Amino acid sequence: MADLTVWLLAAAGAVPVLLSVIFARGAGRAGEHIAARRALLYGLSAGALLWAAGMLPGHLRLLLLVALGAVLLVLLLLLILPLGRVMVEIETPASRYDERDIPFARFRLQPGSARYHDYYRSRPAQEAADNKTRRLPGLLSLRSREARPLPFAAAMASFQFIRELRDSVEGGNAEAQPELAAEAARLSPAEMSGWLKRLARFYGARSAGVTLLKPCHLYSHIGRGPGRYGEKISLPHTHALAFTVEMRNIPLQQGPGAAAVMESAREYAEAAGIAVQLAAFLRLLGASARAHIDENYRVICPLVARDAGLGEIGRFGLLITPELGPRVRLAVVTTDLPLAPDAYVPDRSVIDFCTFCTKCADICPAGAVPTGGRECSAGVLRWKIDADACYRYWSTVGTDCGRCMAVCPYSHIPLASPAWVRTLLHRSGFARRAFLFLDNLLYGRRPAPHPGFCI
Repeated sequence: MADLTVWLLAAAGAVPVLLSVIFARGAGRAGEHIAARRALLYGLSAGALLWAAGMLPGHLRLLLLVALGAVLLVLLLLLILPLGRVMVEIETPASRYDERDIPFARFRLQPGSARYHDYYRSRPAQEAADNKTRRLPGLLSLRSREARPLPFAAAMASFQFIRELRDSVEGGNAEAQPELAAEAARLSPAEMSGWLKRLARFYGARSAGVTLLKPCHLYSHIGRGPGRYGEKISLPHTHALAFTVEMRNIPLQQGPGAAAVMESAREYAEAAGIAVQLAAFLRLLGASARAHIDENYRVICPLVARDAGLGEIGRFGLLITPELGPRVRLAVVTTDLPLAPDAYVPDRSVIDFCTFCTKCADICPAGAVPTGGRECSAGVLRWKIDADACYRYWSTVGTDCGRCMAVCPYSHIPLASPAWVRTLLHRSGFARRAFLFLDNLLYGRRPAPHPGFCI
């Protein structure tokens, strides 16, 4: 009996050590060296205590094992209790959003121009605040706080590449080839949807999904990009393919430094290239198709991606995906080709987690992410971020920050990515609360930006 208790304590001590080593290896590969060191410290300390307990008198060893078993049993029971259940329904915005109202469109208006006067004539209360923002250095300005000439030039080059694709975004079916169209016609909508999603991943996407194109997916009026400013938006399309591309963790963790905007621009360009190729592919098959890419949107990408089953929209207004959390950029291709839509099922686990986790709100240097509960906006219950405050901060530092994405526990892949962890998070409210506790323990409640540079 004595030998058995010693061996059981030794085995129990090996568990936290083994788990900490596995996590530390993954965290090290992801550039999360502080989290890796903390995991090793906690794991080795817990293991050493349990191994040292093997030298206790026999009755104390037995008592300790009984206590450990009871704790394990309680934890297992907590995992199956219905904690954190929230009511979430599929909600459709009651109205379309005007692209002219987004900060990127407003701050392109030239003071004194006819377009400027027309806009602020209908929104006079906004003009004074917007002009204060216009006096700030601006995104990618060399006068901004985080300015670094070469990294900023690299980001500018990525955005310039996207602008070079402007003429490739649309094209009707002028490029159609009858032989290819005939081949596509033999495929069912489900087969074509599968082909498109696989092709998106072949081109470099991490995930892809299809949804019926709804009126709420479209902006109401053109606010930037090609087309006539202020023109009502309509598309002759019935379906949308949304996809994600991964933002690498190491440069993102350096935000609001220059590495973050380099990575952001790089992935916008990556998504643009994939979208343009997919649209060209569809036009070769005789379909009408349009790529929706940075500075050239007609749709609201996070809403389309959510309805295509790619994730759930979190507290900070970004899509949280199962595999990468919010560490993604999005693009969309719309088409009139019949496709089989993917099912969107509201992810109650993400909504519940965002309800009690406020790390993104606490870390936001602009105070743009709300700390309270969801509010009804346009007929939809959601968290409403202060996009103007966010843009003002970007205009001060010169980058698109990314702190909310960097600190989100779902972004911390070594902790969140294992399939068994995702299953527990999806099913158990207690697991979600334990997940936040572990994330705070390993990464910190308010982690500082990482030092260094990505290239």
